[in-house]
Amino acid sequence: MSQFEQLLAELKNNAALQRDSAETLYAQLADALSEAIGSGRLQPGERLPPHRDFASALGVNITTVTKAMAVLQQKGLIQSRPGRGTQVAPPRHPATQFQSAPSNEPGTLDLSVNRPATDGFNRVLAQLLPRLADDPRFSDMKDYHPSEGPLWAREAAAQWLRHTGVEASAAQMLIVEGAQHGIASTLRSLTSSGDVVLADSVTYQGINALCRSLGLILVGVDGDARGMDPEALRQACAEHLPRLLFLVPSIHNPTTVTLDAERRAALAAVIRETDLLVIEDDVYRPLLDASPAPMAALLPERTIYICALSKCIAPGLRMGFVMAPRELVQDIAAMQRIDCWSTSPLTALIATRLIEDGQAEQLVAEQREELRARQALLATHLEGLAFRHGSTGTHAWLELPEPWTGSRFARLCQERGVVLLAGGAFALHPELSPQAVRINISAALSRQQLIKALNVISQLARQGHLYMHNRI
Repeated sequence: MSQFEQLLAELKNNAALQRDSAETLYAQLADALSEAIGSGRLQPGERLPPHRDFASALGVNITTVTKAMAVLQQKGLIQSRPGRGTQVAPPRHPATQFQSAPSNEPGTLDLSVNRPATDGFNRVLAQLLPRLADDPRFSDMKDYHPSEGPLWAREAAAQWLRHTGVEASAAQMLIVEGAQHGIASTLRSLTSSGDVVLADSVTYQGINALCRSLGLILVGVDGDARGMDPEALRQACAEHLPRLLFLVPSIHNPTTVTLDAERRAALAAVIRETDLLVIEDDVYRPLLDASPAPMAALLPERTIYICALSKCIAPGLRMGFVMAPRELVQDIAAMQRIDCWSTSPLTALIATRLIEDGQAEQLVAEQREELRARQALLATHLEGLAFRHGSTGTHAWLELPEPWTGSRFARLCQERGVVLLAGGAFALHPELSPQAVRINISAALSRQQLIKALNVISQLARQGHLYMHNRI
């Protein structure tokens, strides 16, 4: 039975289409198909049956199918061509699988993208720019630089990592344009098409898009409330013979879990036993009040450690750092040389000055305190609901009560002016998509905006039963 036939059976037999719902049948059908396409369960090029056959298989009116297909076509998820019928459309580009910038449309509160909760960076940058030309390194701005970045920038990067509790030296560092660029350069230098990469079964969207673009097979590893399960990791290694493991150990995106020291040690033992390499994406670590030792400290010979200033200072700075075992530094630098020759020395100089002058540390402290206040607001408004969060995290993970699905809840929130990302967007096992949403509390432009959005989210989550009847 094909994936599409399985989906049809589920829609028909598991009451996924609720005839007594407040939501129309065609909207429910469009939601179900959108989620299946977005999660990869229905692959590009897969043919859909004629509308009449589709309607007959589901036991619905042909108009219901026609309207649902119109919604999918408007979203660019399917395409109809003469002689080929209707097919799942190919993605326009891997990057379009996730949103990289928030919407600023009037009347919309976009809580779908992580960004700093304060504008402190702009204030500090305005003060720094007039003085930048006095820096002796400014004369080098016009020149080419090593692909791994200028030595002075790598020294500042190592200083920043040591400040966050990570042992580092300039010889191990590479300067990249954000963590995503660092992950991409690392994957390209260490993997070949067809290699298997392991990650949490619910994980950061960017790794999924990267693996698809590079022809890598991304396999999810199950976990529990403490994060990835070591025994599940061992079993995945035995079954799939992976090349490397991708981990987000601090304020996991999207579930907010921070791996405790015991769980990190258990995972490290499996990684050592199975001879895995690790990409440790630790961009949220600076926001924590305290954090266990990174995987890079437990497995220095096999961990590529990646961090950035995007989540804790400003994504517009486009500054990230990769720390790798010395024998891998030049391999990763070679990928950067192919991509962009070298990163911007001006950006590197700005970040270096912020670190050297102590302003980077001050900006992170500001972010941390603002996030602490926002997390308190979230806890108050979502009291009684099932959610995960941390005292200084940028986001929260709301597990929705029945009868909600993540996609329907996110769509109805958007109709009320609040944009969230449904749990299915992060799931590597489409059939096990969590019925949850990620709430990016840092994305609101003010606490007042956040309160307004949380009121919408809270009221809708608690009143799900009102949206599941009296309308066909």
